[in-house]
Amino acid sequence: MTMTFAELDLHPTLLQAVEAAGYNEPTPIQEKAIPLALSGRDLVASANTGTGKTAAFVLPALQKLKTPRPAGSFGPRVLVLSPTRELATQILDAVRKYSKFDRVQTGVILGGMPYREQLRMLERRVDLIVATPGRLIDHLERGRVNLSGLELLVLDEADRMLDMGFIEPVEQIAAACPATRQTLMFTATCDGPMERLAARLLKNPERIDIAGRNVSHDTIDQRLLRADDLGHKHRLLDHLVTADAAGKTIVFAATKRDADRLAEELCAKGHAAGALHGDMKQHQRNRTIEDLRRGRIRLLIATDVAARGIDISDITQVINFDLPKIAEDYVHRIGRTGRAGATGNAFSFFTRNDWKQVKAIEHFIGKPLTNHVIAGLEPTERPRGASAPGGYAKRPYRGGGQGAGAPGGRGGFGGQRRPDGAPGERAHGHAERGGHGDRPHAEHRNAGGDRPHGERGGYNPVRRDRDHSAGGGRRGYSSAS
Repeated sequence: MTMTFAELDLHPTLLQAVEAAGYNEPTPIQEKAIPLALSGRDLVASANTGTGKTAAFVLPALQKLKTPRPAGSFGPRVLVLSPTRELATQILDAVRKYSKFDRVQTGVILGGMPYREQLRMLERRVDLIVATPGRLIDHLERGRVNLSGLELLVLDEADRMLDMGFIEPVEQIAAACPATRQTLMFTATCDGPMERLAARLLKNPERIDIAGRNVSHDTIDQRLLRADDLGHKHRLLDHLVTADAAGKTIVFAATKRDADRLAEELCAKGHAAGALHGDMKQHQRNRTIEDLRRGRIRLLIATDVAARGIDISDITQVINFDLPKIAEDYVHRIGRTGRAGATGNAFSFFTRNDWKQVKAIEHFIGKPLTNHVIAGLEPTERPRGASAPGGYAKRPYRGGGQGAGAPGGRGGFGGQRRPDGAPGERAHGHAERGGHGDRPHAEHRNAGGDRPHGERGGYNPVRRDRDHSAGGGRRGYSSAS
């Protein structure tokens, strides 16, 4: 029998807000997590993107704020930590949506935003704060935020925070909170490092696993497209974005410079495109996302900073121009389409040097990906090798290349978690210098990874202004390129 929100013992004003948002029945993660959270238990919940997990902790948090504030308490009662600014903004939007019939004082603490606004917010009594760990630690160490009265700590996308090297700041923040607090941890995966983190931060937690190890996106048509080289990738991209001229597309690139370059090139071809990456100031990132949401641009060229936290329901396709370095990130990338019951397409370009990445992705999602060939854009040769991905006929490999044992190859890929502190994105490896196969964006080999608080503005033709206040930023683009 299907459960309704009314059976979850939520406050009438919260039920009214849920109904106003158009929701009648809780998703599986909401059905299981909300009652446990309302009971005051610590919780570790594994759930994939797009499953409604944000409401699974926002609604219990708002219900907790229905009780009177303890006497003498001034600081926030609820703190939600998020790995990225985009995800934090999405969480705050959900808080405001579900508290529309209540008076809840909310605030946000993000890198890339002016300190003055955050200091004014911290001077007043705030019930709920959404924050990224880096900027919150800054305020905490300067004595600007008091967490001694915190009642609920939520860690959203905890696995992503682990990937981005934020675990030490998270533990420092948790240590500043009362030992009596309730803690909710939401993660897409719950492997060894996550279990150890949960053991340190949570008290005898209940466990919910909605995600499972094998991830299924039944509403997304996932296809591989083999490319001979970088030029072939560009031709495939041109075809796909032209064929879906009425829809919205997110294209994932490996580095920030690549994202800017692709956005510039697509705009020069007449497409409404913009870049999104971690070197952009927060107001620029917010503006670019809003441009995509409102249709002022229809192509977003992004690094993995956008793989989680962007909730735009009408994304029709995702294109992996460059495959992710971590197999798990593939799931979060393609999860930007096929949301809220809609269908979507996910195309992933791969070259002969990417076989190990493809096989790791197929292993992670538990099924082979479908190879797709576009008429007139066929690859000149079929991949060879015992591990040829996507259903190609397997034949003995007698060439060079960069297989599992080839010198200079991309050893180590297979969905393994990055060490703490490792950057989220890296430039393409130097192993591609030898002239074999694809050399994607060779001019940007030494580009750095996505930083949480970068300063370089992204390319956006709708807003052709670029902030040059920070030193070292690119001063524009040459028409000669």
